[in-house]
Amino acid sequence: MSQYPDAWTALRTRPARLLVTTWPWRSLAYLISTVPVGIVALVVLATVVALGVLTAVIVVGLLLLASVPLLTSVIADAERTRLRLVLPRDSVADDTSAPTLRERVGAWRTLPVSWPEVGHAVLLATVLWVVDAVVLVFAITAPATLILSPVLVQLDTLEVLGWRIDDTAEAWPAVVVGLLAAVVAAYLVTALASAQAGLTRLLLEPTEARLAAAVEQLRRSRTGLVDAFEAERRRIERDLHDGAQQRLVALTMTLGQAELELQDGPALELVGKAHALAEDALAELRATVRGIHPQVLTDHGLAAAIRELADRSPVPVDADLHLDGRLPARVEAAAYFLVSEALTNTARHAGASSVRVHAWVADGSLTVSVEDDGRGGADPVAGTGLAGLAARVEAVDGTLELTSPPGGPTTVRMTCPTT
Repeated sequence: MSQYPDAWTALRTRPARLLVTTWPWRSLAYLISTVPVGIVALVVLATVVALGVLTAVIVVGLLLLASVPLLTSVIADAERTRLRLVLPRDSVADDTSAPTLRERVGAWRTLPVSWPEVGHAVLLATVLWVVDAVVLVFAITAPATLILSPVLVQLDTLEVLGWRIDDTAEAWPAVVVGLLAAVVAAYLVTALASAQAGLTRLLLEPTEARLAAAVEQLRRSRTGLVDAFEAERRRIERDLHDGAQQRLVALTMTLGQAELELQDGPALELVGKAHALAEDALAELRATVRGIHPQVLTDHGLAAAIRELADRSPVPVDADLHLDGRLPARVEAAAYFLVSEALTNTARHAGASSVRVHAWVADGSLTVSVEDDGRGGADPVAGTGLAGLAARVEAVDGTLELTSPPGGPTTVRMTCPTT
């Protein structure tokens, strides 16, 4: 690419050097690509609107008409990508902070109709591609015909824009005119592409800014909800641990003392049964507390919590953990429950003889992998456990991958940012 940041800067700053840059060719590619994009936009929009109007008496027609803003949003997104040809500095395609397609769709449902996007789509489908097609016909065919006239005149008489060329002697001056016409065409194509791209940017840039702001607001809201949920989970866990659990402990101790004081008989048997039931209730409550939010995760971090899960697992677990320091609480909780659910599924359904748990942090992301040597065939659709894990991981901007071919092995892998 040349030293100029965009085609318009190259054209107005040093027009004499424009021909030795790539901008005329990039501008030509931009105009050429406008023609098929405009034709596709015309066909799609005309078809949807026509079908919507014809079927407006039923719900289908209204749904089709309601989808027009979404179609214009897709067209606008493609146009923003095409802007890189002549306005690369204004493109957001290479911006790592730009919202993903999934985030765009999620945020789009919360935004009003973008009339600039609708207007640009209509302009592209009805005017822009027609203008570009006409300009391209004259900017390419006329200079090319004049430059090749010494060859073409051997086949037949030429007439270019009213200029009649009958023989080779008349063709050579036409070559000079054709070269000059090619130079003029290069400036014309660059100017038209710059103007069209500037208009596109003017219409679409405000929407991009609003969309990015909406996506950022969604990210902040989701992070706030996750943090609030984790705080509430910890409060419930603390209340159960310090309240109901302590009362059950006191109850079991009291019943145990009563067993020592009573003589053999029906009363001792009833107290013994009550003591056993109280101990069972205490064990269930402790398991529930650990399921809500394990204390070891709060006090000692993810590595210690995973090792505790490994020690309790009925299937032998090999834990390979490379976790230095603490991670955000919501990330640690998501990773912990991923390992917990995966180990539970392995013990219940996989028929595995061993499990390997790997966890490490690299390049600002936490990766946790749980692999067993069981029978495989795990299906997230068949139960709510894996689907719930996917939702939990997604809430911390992470991704969940499941690989479980028939015959095994089964691998559950989570990756999420640590910030």
